[in-house]
Amino acid sequence: MSKVDIKQLFEAGSHFGHKTSRWHPKMAPYIHSKRAGSHIIDLGKTVESLDIALGFIETVAGKGKQVLFVGTKSQAKPIIEEVAKDAKMPYVSVRWLGGMLTNYKTINERVKHLKKLEERMESGELANRFNKLEVQRFQEEIDSLNNVLGGIKNLNGAPGAVFVADIQVDSLAIKEATKLGVPTVAIVDSNTDPSTVTYPIPANDDAIKSIKLITEAIGEAAKSGGLKMKKAAPVKEAVDEESKPKAEKAADAKDAKTEEKK
Repeated sequence: MSKVDIKQLFEAGSHFGHKTSRWHPKMAPYIHSKRAGSHIIDLGKTVESLDIALGFIETVAGKGKQVLFVGTKSQAKPIIEEVAKDAKMPYVSVRWLGGMLTNYKTINERVKHLKKLEERMESGELANRFNKLEVQRFQEEIDSLNNVLGGIKNLNGAPGAVFVADIQVDSLAIKEATKLGVPTVAIVDSNTDPSTVTYPIPANDDAIKSIKLITEAIGEAAKSGGLKMKKAAPVKEAVDEESKPKAEKAADAKDAKTEEKK
């Protein structure tokens, strides 16, 4: 799991907050000072908060749970997509549909429909049954659905955590996760309310370098947790084998010998 230090955050511009007139009072503990009418975020607090968040994300992924990455504004979209794909995690980068978590059953029906259309298109079934114009319309539907639902095609119900790049732009993601009791991790700028997030990370949520640095660290933590889970799996299997009753072990050995004779 990669660590992020103050120097990296400073170079990424993570310390630049918004105009003092736009600040949220609950961000006071994370404000270092004022400069030219804007707040400066305390990067020492950022490092502390990020380390805690990274540990949490690694633990979640280590338990085999998914981390849903969310970032729909223009600066965050390509970063969210790249990092989530690299970590093999679900993501939302175009638009958060109301009910993506709280009404997952309905959303999942649309995802199943998308997958079915893709299977029929790839197998050639649609091309064999319909004319070119109709096939083109099916492809347009697939592209349209993928644009919004493509990132959550492999989402298995409620995720273990939700990471959000901007809690004002994607406030609905935070609300739905909170309603379901799903922990949230998010970048919180000086104009936002950090109390709405389980693991807030105080930092600039507009600068591309700042979003990229923090999001990539979250992605690495998710990958690290996933690798630890895979390494632990063989050990668990070995322990399970040792814990088998003698009678069960004997039966397994007998079955193995029978298979060899065959």
